[in-house]
Amino acid sequence: MRGVNGIRNASAQEYRLVDATPRPPTLAGLRRTYEGEPLLESDLASDPIEQFTAWFQDALAAGLPEPNAMVLATASAGGRPSARTVLLKGYDERGFVFYTNYESRKGRDLTENPRASLLFPWHPIRRQIRVEGTVTRISHEESAEYFESRPYGSRIGAWASRQSAVVRSREELDHRYEELAARWPENPPVPDFWGGFRVTPIEMEFWQGQLDRMHDRLRYRRVRPGWALERLAP
Repeated sequence: MRGVNGIRNASAQEYRLVDATPRPPTLAGLRRTYEGEPLLESDLASDPIEQFTAWFQDALAAGLPEPNAMVLATASAGGRPSARTVLLKGYDERGFVFYTNYESRKGRDLTENPRASLLFPWHPIRRQIRVEGTVTRISHEESAEYFESRPYGSRIGAWASRQSAVVRSREELDHRYEELAARWPENPPVPDFWGGFRVTPIEMEFWQGQLDRMHDRLRYRRVRPGWALERLAP
């Protein structure tokens, strides 16, 4: 049968429209199933820094990109929170070290309110580590030693970027970089507004994903002179 304009009028039995457009998953349906051996208290070292080292080596061996990338959460004196990703550049029994512009938002937050939280999200190996602690600036000598180990371009960049300040354009930023590179064609000095912070942990939690959201959460809590190890409900 022909209809208006010669278009065939088909019954539902003759033709059926099929929407082949792939549908994105809903947020409610986005989830990953974790399976593996449980994480037991007996599996962990008595010291959280030692345990961090073991898991960090596992992350390196698994080929995770930038396993030293960590989410740093801070809050202003008024309690306004903010978070960003920074790179871990050193750690030992004293804590975890990263470097930044002291005049940036995180630098100002940590000067006003010297407490922070770190998060290492290693989800491809079904793990994450959370650190809470107090924050202090490291010595100028330590900061200078690290600064001088950085690539030349990164050292100029530390001078060129007034981190977290508003800039009119990318061109303005590039022009400032070029000016400073011309000023210091080699060996730029350490800026007095740049250096390292150390997060000294008072609590560290080791998380490992498990089936049916029955995840393992084991927390080290500072109880001087050592640490108490506790299991938390998932």
